[in-house]
Amino acid sequence: MRVVVVGASGNAGTSLLRALESDSGIESILGIARRRPELKVEKTEWVEADVASDDLTPHFRGVDAVVHLAWLIQPSRDQELLWRVNVVGSERVFEAAAEASVPALVYASSVGAYSAGPKERVDESWPTDGIRTSFYSRHKAEVERRLDRIEREHERMRVVRLRPALIFKREAASGIRRLFIGPLLPSPLLRRSLLPLLPCVPGLRFQAVHSYDVGEAYRLAIVNDVRGAFNIAAEPVLDLERLARLLDARPVRLSGTVVRRLADVSWRLHLQPSPPGWIDLALGTPLLETARARTELGWSPAHSSEQAFLDLFDGLRERAGIETPPLAPETGGPARVREVATGVGEKP
Repeated sequence: MRVVVVGASGNAGTSLLRALESDSGIESILGIARRRPELKVEKTEWVEADVASDDLTPHFRGVDAVVHLAWLIQPSRDQELLWRVNVVGSERVFEAAAEASVPALVYASSVGAYSAGPKERVDESWPTDGIRTSFYSRHKAEVERRLDRIEREHERMRVVRLRPALIFKREAASGIRRLFIGPLLPSPLLRRSLLPLLPCVPGLRFQAVHSYDVGEAYRLAIVNDVRGAFNIAAEPVLDLERLARLLDARPVRLSGTVVRRLADVSWRLHLQPSPPGWIDLALGTPLLETARARTELGWSPAHSSEQAFLDLFDGLRERAGIETPPLAPETGGPARVREVATGVGEKP
């Protein structure tokens, strides 16, 4: 098989390349990224392309599967750019795959596409109308609608959409820190012995999954004759009290209203890059039932959610990364100074 991975240089993308590299049935991989990485992966060649503007159809002709992972989280202060890349860009990928008569299209949806609900497990039939106060959730929900249209109009193309929980790995730590936390995180102090307290929000329960396990889920979606949506998450369900125990810290309760207000004020002051809609998303999304992924996709995670979290936590302390532009490891103080100088959430 020949596979194209759009957005191959990010967290899930690099893990998918890792999974495909070891699959003897995969002959070659084309990794598409907006900026060419230095990362060398067996079977993979790189090409630069922007999903929002470049003609993707020539890259898709004659391939067996296209996996669409490209997505912008930042700049959170430029909603027009985010919409153009995330929503319009995704639709351009889908249409190019259809025009090139690609047999299989695999799309990276998210738990964030689901409508708000009780913190109970839901299967893939739960509504995907998103949470309106979160730009990420709105975009994921809108892309699901546009993919619905492509699926109806091109019945011969096998369409799969994966909806993973939070995706963690050590090598993604520097990228996740830049996207969600910002330059003020004191990375060297992220040690269990130095974290006496951990703020905890009652009712905040969420799921996580190791990026390597997500890469394997995408590989299975490529090589198996499956269609439709699959929830992807590991056990156990996490809450901040459980994380406090993992980190040997004492939980300190804060209400969701207070945490949201703190996120809003700090975002408006350019102290961190994540708008308060992320808090609404965390508090509002339901938990995922993963039975379909296990029975029909044949997927089972090799890491627990706790292992995935601790892998990321250690990576944040170590300022870990990998040699791609989105995940590049930190090089010291000047990099964080540049983040502040460019507005913390104002630049991609």
